[in-house]
Amino acid sequence: MGLVLLASAWHSVQAFDWWLESALALVFLMVLACTYRKLALSDLSYLLIFIFIGLHEWGAHHKYASVPLGEWMKPWFGTTRNDYDRLMHFAYGLLLAYPMQEWFVRSAGVRNGFRYFLPIQFTLACSAVYEILESWTASVLSPAHGQEFVGMQGDIWDAQNDMFVAAIGAALAMAMLAWVRAREGVPEPAGRPVDRSLHSKESGRPEGESGLRA
Repeated sequence: MGLVLLASAWHSVQAFDWWLESALALVFLMVLACTYRKLALSDLSYLLIFIFIGLHEWGAHHKYASVPLGEWMKPWFGTTRNDYDRLMHFAYGLLLAYPMQEWFVRSAGVRNGFRYFLPIQFTLACSAVYEILESWTASVLSPAHGQEFVGMQGDIWDAQNDMFVAAIGAALAMAMLAWVRAREGVPEPAGRPVDRSLHSKESGRPEGESGLRA
C-alpha cells in the first residue's frame, strides 16, 4: 500500500490537490494499522480495501476531473463530463460494503437481514459526511473555485448522484453476497462476542468468511 501511495504522489498533476484527495485515505489506513491487533479483518476485506485505495489514488494522481479512464468513458456514456469520480463512488459502495459487513458482524454481533441492510445505510451516511466535508473544505480553501474544487463539472446534483451510485454499489454487493450464501447454504451467524469472533483459536488469524458462518 505504501508503494501505491508513493507512486500516486510521484509527479502528481497538482501536489496540493493530491494531499487533499489523499488525506482521508491516509487517515483511514492509519486507523486500520492502529486497530489491526484488536480488530483485524479477513484477507478478502483487506484485498477489497487495497483495490479501492489503488483506484482512488490513481484518481488523486491525475486529478479526478482529468483521469484518462474518465476521458475514454465519455463516448461510452455520451457525455462531456469525466465520470471517473462517479465510478469511484460506485466502487466505494461495491468494494467496501463487505468489509463494513464483516465489521458489523464481528464487533456488534449483527445478523440476519440487518447484516445486509446496515452496510448500505453506513455507505450512505459516510457518503453524506464526505460531501459535507468536501463542500466545507472548498468554501474555506478555494471559495472562488468551489465548483471546480468539488468536481461538479456542471452537474448541480453532483453530491446527490455520487451518494446514489455509492448506495447502488453497496446494495449490489450485498445482493450478490446474499445470493452466494443462499446458493451455498451458508447459515446466518450467531452473533458471537467480539473477542471470540475476530480470530481463530488455532492460528490467531482473522477467520474471514468461514468464521462468519459459525
